[in-house]
Parts: sequence; structure tokens; C-alpha cells
Amino acid sequence: MDTSIKSWADVAPRLVAVAAGRDKADLVVRGARMVNVHTREILDWQVAVAGGRFAYVGPDASHCVGPGTQVIEAEGRYLIPGLCDGHMHIESGMLTPAEFAAAVIPHGTTTMFTDPHEIANVLGLRGVRMMHDEALMQPINIYTQMPSCAPSAPGLETTGFEISAEDVAEAMSWPGIIGLGEMMNFPGVINGDPQMLAEMAATMDAGKTVGGHYASPDKGIAFSAYVAGGAADDHEGTAEADALARVRNGMKSMMRLGSAWYDVESQITAVTERGLDPRNFILCTDDCHSGTLVNDGHMNRVVRHAIACGCDPLIALQMATINTATHFGLERELGSIAPGRRADMILTSDLKALPIEHVIARGRTVALNGRIAVDCPHYDWPADARHTVNMQPLNRENFEIHAPDGANSVTAKVIGVVENQAPTEALTAELPVVDGLVAGQGDTYQIALVERHRGTGKVVNGFVSGFGYQGRMAIASTVAHDSHHMIVVGTDRDMMAAAANRLAEVGGGVTVWKDDAELALVELPIAGLMSDRPAAEVAAKADQMVAAMADCGCTLNNAYMQHSLLALVVIPSLRISDLGLVDVDKFELTELFEGNT
Repeated sequence: MDTSIKSWADVAPRLVAVAAGRDKADLVVRGARMVNVHTREILDWQVAVAGGRFAYVGPDASHCVGPGTQVIEAEGRYLIPGLCDGHMHIESGMLTPAEFAAAVIPHGTTTMFTDPHEIANVLGLRGVRMMHDEALMQPINIYTQMPSCAPSAPGLETTGFEISAEDVAEAMSWPGIIGLGEMMNFPGVINGDPQMLAEMAATMDAGKTVGGHYASPDKGIAFSAYVAGGAADDHEGTAEADALARVRNGMKSMMRLGSAWYDVESQITAVTERGLDPRNFILCTDDCHSGTLVNDGHMNRVVRHAIACGCDPLIALQMATINTATHFGLERELGSIAPGRRADMILTSDLKALPIEHVIARGRTVALNGRIAVDCPHYDWPADARHTVNMQPLNRENFEIHAPDGANSVTAKVIGVVENQAPTEALTAELPVVDGLVAGQGDTYQIALVERHRGTGKVVNGFVSGFGYQGRMAIASTVAHDSHHMIVVGTDRDMMAAAANRLAEVGGGVTVWKDDAELALVELPIAGLMSDRPAAEVAAKADQMVAAMADCGCTLNNAYMQHSLLALVVIPSLRISDLGLVDVDKFELTELFEGNT
């Protein structure tokens, strides 16, 4: 439990006294049209706050007002609960928890359920603890889900650190741990892997929630076995049939709208057209980079999108507040405007457009008219968390792909990027051989996975298509879900080497090169994943990165997110890891070439 706010039990005597009129409130909001997410009503009610929690919620709070009470006149605006993100990764914003909080508070997000499995792959349990500790320092509610899978797929990748069942059991006693992060190793669960089942058992024994991640299209016996293991939710659905399978089996369907994942529209029809009970549906972001946070929004963006997809605004709000809180066992703590709950609320003049005009968290104003109004304290990140790119200098030879002896051409397996979705396609391409080397052509170019945790010097090469790159270019990133080595994509081996070496020099991040010059650089010195600079500053550099990718011919929406997932060996169909090319449909390593002529 977050220790920065007193428990309901601790402040109950004062809450009772304020509600009864014997004591006076710290804050009263009146003149509002209050959205009650318990009953799906809009009520002309007032609220009184004491000790950071709602004391009185009803038609007239005048008996709670005293000389020292702050009174906010809503002037007919809507009063809605603070927004909750049911599943997300702070590291995907390229920001630390403090700077992520500072970025999303003005958008009305007052609660996040975060899975820091990115840093777990780089720094292990210690890295998770650092994220957890900075999260608890913030003026909003950031709950941590203990990462379950590092590596995400044992035997298919190598991480900087591994998470054990003992680590999970230890973390369950930490104050801010709310459950187990997404269980990505779904084949392990289905096959009864003892470690996966032990992690889930430790979570359930602690009375906490097991997060799900089932990325297979098989909704038959395999899916039933996965659900039986204990996963309580899933955000990997991309179609209505996926949402139906989840909720019919007692799971919560988490529908995501991130920077590159547009999976709400295709699933929300289960509610808007089929009329299923909306209590079992939750809105989330999963992954949002800093540019999206600064320029477009966070959970307010997701709620607006759900409404634009035909969802009733009050139902959309339930999916981003009370449904989320209830799922994690926190319905009596947050997610609604009701007595005893944390006083997290938003004033907005329009329930559909959802402008976020005044944000209150724990009874105090944290943002006003799009501007942060509080400090978000920083953790003192140690030096070893800022020096995690361990690799030997590379040159063009490291990126050579040698053809089978005597081959004039090859049939190569190619990772096919799918715009706005996490899955990839498993493609093939006929590629020529010149001087014994295979190179990409047309819309097929090279991809490399550079080991960066232990300095082994290992480079795995392959091919990828779909970005639209042209000319001589390269892009490198130390954000490479989930093992977070280094991904390099390019049409020129010299520039691929230059890009990789540049990231080693700055301690991690993203760099884009064209015609032997660096066009953009986003420094991410903390674990090679995050910056502790302000979100606007990081977003400006990220915008330069996106522009540089476009200058190299890329036409995809939020292509960097696609780039960062090319090593995610738990989502179909074809990926790359430090151990080789991975056929995720079969969960096995596969050869780069199908044959040669």
C-alpha cells in the first residue's frame, strides 16, 4: 500500500466528523455535475474532502464548510474520478517514474498499474526496487506489478538478469506491489513450468492479482490451460473474438491504445454492439512514448478514443476508473467519487472531448489547465544504473551476412512489420549474393541484435521489412523489448556500426543516421531505457527522431515502437534475439535461410 497517504481506517474518525458536520473539510467542490461511476449517473452533488479522502458526497456540503475550507466553484462543469491506467510500462515513455508522472498528471491520470519488466531485464530485482521506490515518492498512485518473466522466454533469449520465483515471493511484501506483471511465458504456463506456476502461486497466496499476456491466436484447450493457471486479465487482444474469449473465461479484457497499439476499436464492439457487461472491460495504454504523452495525452486520450468508437461516455469512464480499481482489489480505495476513497478527481467541461481543466489528487490540486502544479520527486539513481551498455567496438564486418557456400541467391526469412499492431509477419524474400555476402534490397533491409549486457561481442544478423527505408541509413536503439540488448536496422553496414558505437558512447538511447551523419539522438542513460530529464525535453528529441526516420523514408505510424519490439520473442510471428532468429508461433529458434540456389 502507498505509504504517503493515511489509510481510511486512520482518518475515519475525521471523515465521520466532517460528514456529520462536527468538523470542517479541507476542500469542498460545489456547483458540479458529478459522474457517479457506481451507478452510471450524473448528479448535481457536492463533495467534501478531509485528510486526502472524500468525507461527504451528496446534494449539499454546506455543513462541511468552515473558515479554513478551500472551496472550488465548478460552475456547472463535470466532476469525474481521476483516471486509472490498468496496464502500462513506464520505461516505454523513455522517462523515469517521476518524469512520467509529471507528464501524465496534467492529462488527468491519477493512478497507474505499472509493470517494470523492462528494467528487470537489465538490472534485475534491484532495478525493480528502484522503480518501485521512485513510484511511491509521487503525488499520485503508482502501483507496481512484480515482473514475472525475465527472460520472457527462457531458452530463446539471454537477459542481463533473471527473475526467480524467490524474487517474486520477496517482492510481494513490498509496500507498493499490487500483483504479478504480465505472464508472457504462456507456453510455460500451459506446459506446467514449475517456476511460472510458483510465481503465480506466490502472488495468489499474497492475495494479489496475476497479470496476463496470451499472445497466441489459439483460443481452444491451450487458452483454457493458461487461464486455469491464474492469469486474471489480458491486454494482448486485437479482435472482438479475443475480448469475448477473455471475459467468457472470467478474465478482464484490457483494451489498449498506446503510441502504436490501436486495439480498442476492434474489441469494444463486444460492449457497444453485443451489449456485454462492461464491468469486465478495462482501458489501458500498455506503451506510450514521451511524444505521445506530451503532444496527445495519456488515459484521457484512450477514453476519448473509446467514446469516438461508439462507447457511451459514462461506460468509457467506468472502464478507466472503477473497473480498474475493482480488478486490483482497490474499489474501496480509489476509482470513484465516494466516501473514504482517495480524493482523486477531475473537472472537465465536456464528457466527450474531455478537456482536463483541473486535476486533484489526494485532495490537493496537482494540475491546472494543462500545467503541473506539484513537484514529482526523483530517486537518486546510482552510477551503475547509468552505465549499462557493455559492448565492444563494432565495424562493418560485424554486420556481414554470409551466404551458404556456392549460393548465388538465398531465400531468407524476413520479419514483417505490421503497422499499429504488436504482432509481426513471418515473410520470405529472394535475396542476391554478392561476393559471398547477402544484403537486403527494396523494402527488405538488415536487422542486427547486438549483445550489450555482458560485452560478449555477439551480433546476430537477419532481415526485416515494412518500414519503407531508402538510401543509406541506420537506426539503433538500446530499447529492445524485452531483453533490451541493442537493435540496429539499416541499409548500410558502416552506418549500422556507427550507430551502435554511438549508443555505447552515450550510455544508451536511440540514434538515427543517414549518409554518414547522425540526424537524431535521444539519450537514455538510465538502464539504456530512460531519461530523468523533463518529458517535454525528451519528447522534443523523440520528435526529431521520428522526423529523422521519416527523412530516411519511413512512413509507418509511430514506427519507433515497432522498431523497439523486433526482439520481443513472446509475440508472433518472427523475431530476433541474441540467440538467433525466433519462430514465435512454434516458440523455437529457426534458421535465417530456407534454402539456396
